[in-house]
Amino acid sequence: MPTTIAAWRAALEAGDAEAAGACLAEDAVFISPLTEKFRFHGREQITEVLRSAVEVFDDVRFHTEVGDGPTYALFFHCRAGAQPVEEAQLLRLDDAGLIGELTFFGRPLPALTETLVRLGPRMLRRQGRPGLARFVGFAVRPLAAMTRFGEQRVVPLGDPNKERRTGR
Repeated sequence: MPTTIAAWRAALEAGDAEAAGACLAEDAVFISPLTEKFRFHGREQITEVLRSAVEVFDDVRFHTEVGDGPTYALFFHCRAGAQPVEEAQLLRLDDAGLIGELTFFGRPLPALTETLVRLGPRMLRRQGRPGLARFVGFAVRPLAAMTRFGEQRVVPLGDPNKERRTGR
């Protein structure tokens, strides 16, 4: 495992955004699982995202790593509040061995919406945009509530392993 990947894993498990940021190339690009509307560019901008992320995610524990050469996929479990999260990270190293591109994927849906509720407003406050932080928090809370309700009450109805009632 390259030194950068080991340092990245250790930093995120320790909740150390600055150490994680040191693993990034100056011109790194971060592709978020929460939006396709924009990307984060550069070490400082991505480190700012990481500062908020380490406040949102608890108990980060990597469980799987695959890769060779410049491309790695890392997987971990953590929590966003009470929501269990599993995240996959596609990392591409540059010629200097630093992370040049990060693409994150997460599951399940209630964890992603809870992440949006917790992460978006926090990042906007760090950017000095408290009004927009309040608006975004207000706007995404119903989505998070709907996905939690669906996961708890609706999705279990379709469980193929549950005994089905017969009759009409």
